[in-house]
Amino acid sequence: GDVSPPPSTVVGHTKTLAKVTFNPSVVEQTRIARNGILGDFIIRYDVNRELSIGDVQILNGYFVHYFAPTDLPPLPKNVVFVLDSSASMVGTKLKQTKEALFTILQDLRPEDHFNIIGFSNRIKVWQQDRLVQVTPNNIRDAKKYIHNMSPTGGTNINGALQTGAKLLNDYIAQNDIDARSVSLIIFLTDGRPTVGETQSSKILSNTKDAIRDKFCLFTIGIGNDVDHKLLERMALENCGMTRHFQEDEDAASHLKGFYDEIGTPLLSDIRVDYPEDSVEQVTQNFFPNYFNGSEIIIAGKLINQTSDSLHVEVTASNSKKYILLKTDVAIDLPSRNDIRGVPGLEDGKGDKNYIERAWSYLTIKELLNSWLKSDNSQEKDYLMEKAKSMALSYNFVTPFTVLKMREAGLHSEPPQEEFINPSTDGIGEKVQSLQGHKAPPGIRRQQDKQRIKISKTSADGDPHFVIDFPSSKFSVCFNIDGEPGDILRLVSDHKESGVTVNGQLIGAPAPPNGHKKHRTYFNTITILSNKPERSYLEITPKRIILDDGERLLLSCDRSAVVRSSSLEVSISANSNITVTIRDTISFVILIHHYKKPAPYQRDHLGFYISNSKGLSSDSHGLLGQFLNHEVKLQESLNTSHQQAGQNQTETLKPTNTLKVKGRLVPVVWKQRRIYNGQQEVECWFAKNNADKLIDGSYKDYLASHPFDTGTSFGTINSL
Repeated sequence: GDVSPPPSTVVGHTKTLAKVTFNPSVVEQTRIARNGILGDFIIRYDVNRELSIGDVQILNGYFVHYFAPTDLPPLPKNVVFVLDSSASMVGTKLKQTKEALFTILQDLRPEDHFNIIGFSNRIKVWQQDRLVQVTPNNIRDAKKYIHNMSPTGGTNINGALQTGAKLLNDYIAQNDIDARSVSLIIFLTDGRPTVGETQSSKILSNTKDAIRDKFCLFTIGIGNDVDHKLLERMALENCGMTRHFQEDEDAASHLKGFYDEIGTPLLSDIRVDYPEDSVEQVTQNFFPNYFNGSEIIIAGKLINQTSDSLHVEVTASNSKKYILLKTDVAIDLPSRNDIRGVPGLEDGKGDKNYIERAWSYLTIKELLNSWLKSDNSQEKDYLMEKAKSMALSYNFVTPFTVLKMREAGLHSEPPQEEFINPSTDGIGEKVQSLQGHKAPPGIRRQQDKQRIKISKTSADGDPHFVIDFPSSKFSVCFNIDGEPGDILRLVSDHKESGVTVNGQLIGAPAPPNGHKKHRTYFNTITILSNKPERSYLEITPKRIILDDGERLLLSCDRSAVVRSSSLEVSISANSNITVTIRDTISFVILIHHYKKPAPYQRDHLGFYISNSKGLSSDSHGLLGQFLNHEVKLQESLNTSHQQAGQNQTETLKPTNTLKVKGRLVPVVWKQRRIYNGQQEVECWFAKNNADKLIDGSYKDYLASHPFDTGTSFGTINSL
């Protein structure tokens, strides 16, 4: 409960860096504990996070990439709890395990599925041959089952894991499970195998063969009799992680804390890519899952340090969506990432390139994991020597090295070589919640789709509307002088294709000497689709909200691609957003940002229709009503009267008229600039708020709210 740091703790930090130093004197130590301090120094921290590429830091030829997004909807879980109920669990261990499981069961979500296996020399499955959905009744019955578990018999670890793996494999194969769900086994024991298969190497191979890389195994050991090396290797070989708790510790809170680390999966199949000709010696870059509260860290060396930037791409799956995030990171950032000269952050040569140390730390950790998983003595020797060499070079204490202290002066010497049976317990457990691995070289990221061609049909600027009629070989344009706060129906095809697009106006003062009382711009574009499933997008110049039953927040200043079965959103940072629906409808939204806006300028959006093939002939709205109709241009001579002195003369003056659905609309020739002024369009301009050009009047196109899906002209509905 004490939020203040211990005595002698110094925290130095800048906007992007923090360094914590704990250096208590003997007197300060005795104030904390009479016989000195024996415990963990724990630092809890967080950073500002969003669904972005993450934080990439570069210094002196090395880079480190931190990826920890938040505000993502959790993925459903299929989880099997495999619990030791042998005689050695009697007393406090089984009691605390039950208490933790009661709390964990209560935290399961309605979309999760689960089962429980208790094992000793016998294997007891709570629900035979199935996983059950989380409901109040099922949770109640599961708690009864756990409450009635009693310690007896030996420990059949191999049999329990085989039963759990078969149960989960059969459930995945025989049921139409949610494709986005994450499957896992949580295995808990306090002992060594005493029944059935007892040889560790055989248990490891049997477990790997049973799981077949289809889900992850997380292992928990309690007490001093547990085969920790076996549990650790089982987790490492099956994309999980392990925890070990002492018998006299508060196992219930530790178990709950461990479950909290893996209980909320947010992303799956995360892959981080950098150009092959730009980096080398990159640490793990493929991860089966990402859990809320954890952090993925990748580090490596730069090959070409003279380059201006490093291209980074992150691909992952979330819910029913495929996500691609990409950006270019500036390499020359010495002022941001160099800690030299920053008060409180510089204290020794070894810390000057903290990014290189992060790379070496992760690399040593990978070498230790590989050493543990290897059965080849020659390979183990190579891995041990490499890890030992790096540890001595970078002053890290590892299972292969030991730190020696000088009695007089209490100064430490650099780590020296020592051989101990290696374990990764305590070495960077909190850095990555999951053991990842390098992505197989055969896996290549999906190539970006060819850039979508934008048509002239658009609503942009103040707002200026342009309708392109390719078969007639001309364009028509008009203005809508709306009021700030008005929501305009741009495309209304909810009844047929299920698509609706609305745009909301904001106001700005009119330019000096202008004829308008104010200007208006589109500040929000809302795109709704209800086929084959409901989804909506709300787009502003700064951010995008995508909701298809699960809410996803994206920033407009980061390039990204989000793809589901019927919808794709592609963001080009600070430039445009392309929305593709069922591959037959495409809209492009341009982002207009002003670095130094004039009083009459506002950041705003432009809306362009790229592909209208999937919209029906009954489509309506200010733009939609023209997509499947043609107009004709008529030229006629009108008589005009001019007074010259006492004489009045009559002249014939040519006028142009559009014929639209039987209506005659007078037009004049104009030029417009679109695509941020990059292209000039010649068009026939209809005056007076598009009077007679559009069906009805301007007020007929006002929506009552951003999600209004008027199903036909003049009616109002809501999605």
